[in-house]
Amino acid sequence: MRIISGTLKGKRITAPTNLPVRPTTDFAKEALFNILNNEWYFDEITVLDLFSGIGSISLEFASRGAKKVTSVDNFYGCVKFLDETAKQLKLDDIISTVKSDVLKYLDKQPIKKFDIIFADPPYDLDVEAYKKIPNLVIDNQWLEEGGNFVLEHPSGISFEEHPNFVQHKKYGNVHFSFFE
Repeated sequence: MRIISGTLKGKRITAPTNLPVRPTTDFAKEALFNILNNEWYFDEITVLDLFSGIGSISLEFASRGAKKVTSVDNFYGCVKFLDETAKQLKLDDIISTVKSDVLKYLDKQPIKKFDIIFADPPYDLDVEAYKKIPNLVIDNQWLEEGGNFVLEHPSGISFEEHPNFVQHKKYGNVHFSFFE
């Protein structure tokens, strides 16, 4: 994995092979950030990265100047790796981690709201759980007014009927659905 842009542009991050992750491809990540870059000034935003894994998306936002990034993952090894990486890269004042089951984390009222929320659940998550994620984010008001929620998902799932769905983008085998 590499950081595509910002202060750490080109920095390669190598995670231990024993972590259960599937990082967003660099191709898809670059396309996603091109879309978001047209809508946001990164130095003015707060981000919630759900199912953060080794922190590919969190690190990219932090490198691009996000004010604050909260990363949530249920796997201790991933949280520990991201904490250590953020510290090594001097991003530990920007990136904070939470070890939690994401669905349980979202099933409560937020202490704070976020401008951008990104979720990259494991592709083997059942369809009903996938469908539940946008509802939890929106119904529990995790987004700031005018905020964006982006959900990465496999090809067999469509969110086009969701009332807050805005658009769908496909980059190789990676699918992103955008919600407002």
